[in-house]
Amino acid sequence: MVSQPLKQHLIDPEICIRCYTCENTCPIEAIEHDDNNVVVDASKCNFCMDCISVCPTGSIDEWRVVNQPYSLEQQYEWEELPEQEELEVAQSSELGDGSSANDDPIALLLAEAHKGAGGKPVAPVSALKPTINLYNLSHAVEATVQGNFKLTSDSADSDVRHIILDFQGKPFPVLEGQSIGVIAPGTDEQGKEHLPRLYSVSSPKDGERAGYNNVSLTVKREEQGVCSNYLCDLETGDKVNITGPFGATFLLPTEPNARLLMICTGTGAAPMRAFTMARQRTVGAKPGSMVMYFGARTPESLPYFGPLKKVPVSLLEQNLCYSRIPEQNKEYVQDRMLHDKEKLASMLEDNNTHIFICGLKEMENGVEQAFNEIALLAGHDWAKLRDTLREQGRFHVETY
Repeated sequence: MVSQPLKQHLIDPEICIRCYTCENTCPIEAIEHDDNNVVVDASKCNFCMDCISVCPTGSIDEWRVVNQPYSLEQQYEWEELPEQEELEVAQSSELGDGSSANDDPIALLLAEAHKGAGGKPVAPVSALKPTINLYNLSHAVEATVQGNFKLTSDSADSDVRHIILDFQGKPFPVLEGQSIGVIAPGTDEQGKEHLPRLYSVSSPKDGERAGYNNVSLTVKREEQGVCSNYLCDLETGDKVNITGPFGATFLLPTEPNARLLMICTGTGAAPMRAFTMARQRTVGAKPGSMVMYFGARTPESLPYFGPLKKVPVSLLEQNLCYSRIPEQNKEYVQDRMLHDKEKLASMLEDNNTHIFICGLKEMENGVEQAFNEIALLAGHDWAKLRDTLREQGRFHVETY
């Protein structure tokens, strides 16, 4: 007798950045982790979908139809998701969530999947193969602080730091666009050791200083942020425990003709800085090949404001947008995008264009609305075009 098929919720270990947001969000404690992976307990999961929207990478938005659920032990051992297996399906059977599997359970699965995160992200075709989870909770690597520099002025409403970490000869192969985990010392209110907090690297793969084994981070001090305060208070020579690297899709395309459309707010500038420095070192100035829309409250609170002013337009076209300058109208990145809609419509038509969006999650709706109007100008339906770009590895979002 053929067993009744089940739809099982899974997490992609290649894309997951181990931020544990899904685990902290799940209302029934169906998500857990060990030193390596974050997994879903099929015996507890009720498909409430609360975890879907909070995931910054889309790794949580994975499903398989199975006759027998994958166990936690199996999931903990995965380095990548198993392929969907062909199933022998009993007549008049239903999937575990009550939906019918009479016709084609795989087609049903694909029709329902990715509703929350908008589809599985794909790395650029030319991106280098990333190293994932080389160091984990039980096997962290120790880095030494080489520098801690304040990026915002004393008059700004935020404290943002540029922190350089050196791995003292230990291997730490991290690509532009990847993240690393920082373990703050001490314990939480329950007496448990702190989980790593994720930070995007803001340096190229060959180091903050070319040829050196160091990595930089862009960190904003949060009033109640245990890890951000820990990092912002570090001094030169201090030691820090690091996990990772993490992230397999928000990566820099390596082909010289790639055009980067980068849209960011606040510390979402970190990967964009890494992209810009890497392209400067490898491709050089190519007018129109990198266009950035960078939003902040004021120039004083915009990370890297001073260094950005020194970057030539032939390397990076900058559009700096401010929302809190006295006696001036508020301008957000989507406002400037719409002002430049003819130019951006042309970029959407270029098969060499890659779109990267990083920063506060609140920015997504405004940027989406702007792209809707820009795509229409080019004769496209944005939702369909976005899905095509994502499938081609040319549309990437990382918001928090």
